[in-house]
Amino acid sequence: MTKLHAFLAVAVTIIAAAAGYAAFVIAPAPALHGTATGNRPVWTEVKWPFPIDQWGLGRAFRCKAADCGNEVTLYLRAKIGFCNCTTGVADDEHLDRIGDLDLLSAESSALGPGWSIAVRWMKGRSRAYAITGRGSSARSALSIAFNDRCDVIVATSAIGSDEPSEQAGAVLEFLNSDLILHWAEKTLGL
Repeated sequence: MTKLHAFLAVAVTIIAAAAGYAAFVIAPAPALHGTATGNRPVWTEVKWPFPIDQWGLGRAFRCKAADCGNEVTLYLRAKIGFCNCTTGVADDEHLDRIGDLDLLSAESSALGPGWSIAVRWMKGRSRAYAITGRGSSARSALSIAFNDRCDVIVATSAIGSDEPSEQAGAVLEFLNSDLILHWAEKTLGL
């Protein structure tokens, strides 16, 4: 093989890889569809509704009341270097500091203590809140944070009912999906 042929082969491979990667990054995320029996929630990606802040844009997904029992909107974003590298998200105080409840309302109150969660290999914490401020369509929320070393992913679910714990299973199942795993790996540089 001549140097020209080798160069062309490498160039074609790089262009094909770049095109595939661009298609992956640019393409909208598909909805996760339920099974034929309809017993799994259907999540559809929607536009991030909040202004850009120091953490940038996130991703937003909606599950309609017909699929989740109540309307649930999940807001998801990474906070690079913003987690305790030693302990992770180990307690409710840390979850409250790094969470994004303020995206939903300036007024919320915890409905009880949080609980430990796992999203694939990452460990974290979740806690349920009542949304009491005006201007929010959510009546309650789940604040969830899980980390990989010093980087944390924060998920905030706005829920249209007073019982956020009823949707906790569906939200955690979605966070453990391949779609979210691939996004987390890309975003965290894994």
